Amino acid sequence: MKTAAFATLGCKVNFYETEALIDLFNRAGYAITDFNNPADVYIINTCTVTHLSDRKCRQLIRRARRKSPQAIIAVTGCYAQVFPQELAQIPEVNLMVGTHNRQEFPRLVEEASPGAKLEMVHPYEESPAFERLSYRANRSRTRAFLKVQEGCEQYCNYCIVPLARGPARSAPLEDVLVEARHIAAAGYREVVITGIRLGMYEDKAAGIKLGGLLKEIEKAAPALERIRLSSLEPSDFDEELVHIIASSQKICPHLHIPLQSGNDYILKKMNRPYNTREYRELVQHLRQLMPHLALGTDVMVGFPGETAEHHRRSYEFLKEISFSRLHVFRFSPRPGTAAAEMENPVDPLTREERWHEINALGQQMARRYREKFYGAEVKILVEKANSDGHVNYLEGFTAHYLRARAVYDGPEAFPNRKGREKPEAFREWKGHDGPEAPRDWKGRMALVKIESVREEILEGKFLLEK
Repeated sequence: MKTAAFATLGCKVNFYETEALIDLFNRAGYAITDFNNPADVYIINTCTVTHLSDRKCRQLIRRARRKSPQAIIAVTGCYAQVFPQELAQIPEVNLMVGTHNRQEFPRLVEEASPGAKLEMVHPYEESPAFERLSYRANRSRTRAFLKVQEGCEQYCNYCIVPLARGPARSAPLEDVLVEARHIAAAGYREVVITGIRLGMYEDKAAGIKLGGLLKEIEKAAPALERIRLSSLEPSDFDEELVHIIASSQKICPHLHIPLQSGNDYILKKMNRPYNTREYRELVQHLRQLMPHLALGTDVMVGFPGETAEHHRRSYEFLKEISFSRLHVFRFSPRPGTAAAEMENPVDPLTREERWHEINALGQQMARRYREKFYGAEVKILVEKANSDGHVNYLEGFTAHYLRARAVYDGPEAFPNRKGREKPEAFREWKGHDGPEAPRDWKGRMALVKIESVREEILEGKFLLEK
């Protein structure tokens, strides 16, 4: 049996699409192996948001060729869609497939050969259809991804995504609900709803937008305990969406709303369709309805023309809003975008200094947010479970996307060996005998009382869920 190995760079959409491609290759008779192992085929699903993403792709290509000199190396995703000519110059690459027309991927791999190149990258039509890449959910992860939207038409001046993903389009409502039911039937407790511009989801035939879609998912898949949303743009929130998120018992109180800059002059230069006043008002409204909302954002430093004063004002705005998580990026000029040609570039050393300053602020704000949960009882979706006789723990993420751990200091924590009695909490979990070993907790919900706040994690004790 031939083997295929996958590597993924970039966003949650890419991770969803990699899982779908894995399923395609499984159905075509391939066995899936780790990317670090020898394989017959290596498939790299790429990002091209920054030049660092491109560099990581090239490193993965070289690593794959060293592992298997005769393997087929295929590159797909945004880097392949936007810069196929650049990839064609890399001798190790045999196949390039962009960000659509991927249902034929296994056949294309069969047609490719070592030492030759096959390019299947096509420009987007004006109104392309949504490419359904559904997959049979498996339990390799503790949460499932569900892609419902593709493409973007905002054309922010720094962003290459519209060139990589084409115009905005959405999955039909019924297709989304079918996949949500499959995810729930596979035993997942949490699903992440994702898209390139998720807030632009719309099924015009069904007369439904994102808020209505979320309500339909709750009804169609009641076994799902959590519905998490990926990034939402500030201008995509309407009153319906805000109230559906705030009133739901299943939609996680965790939102990622990109800001990019806390200075109005820079926002305008970026072609962002909002200003700091509008962003502030949105956050205030959300927090009135969800006081403990976890709010993450993206911030870019060193955009062309950004002065020290612009940077200072942005820093102060970030402090004012007080985020729970910051993703800080240095401006990276992408060929084909307006910003790549702008005057007054910020020198790399200054970009680096500003990155460190904003990143340090982000760590401080994240710590303050975590400290709010001291003494609280929280549910975690267990991702890791360990018992080595010395440190025993369950670890996972809360609904607010905080990593938390229930720690035990003795072998009695997970007593699955002869002569050890299970603690009452484990024995009576949800009214039955419960998991016999720590590994059986992966993918389950556990209740934890937080007793300490570490640098990156909350720690506490396991509680019997009432």
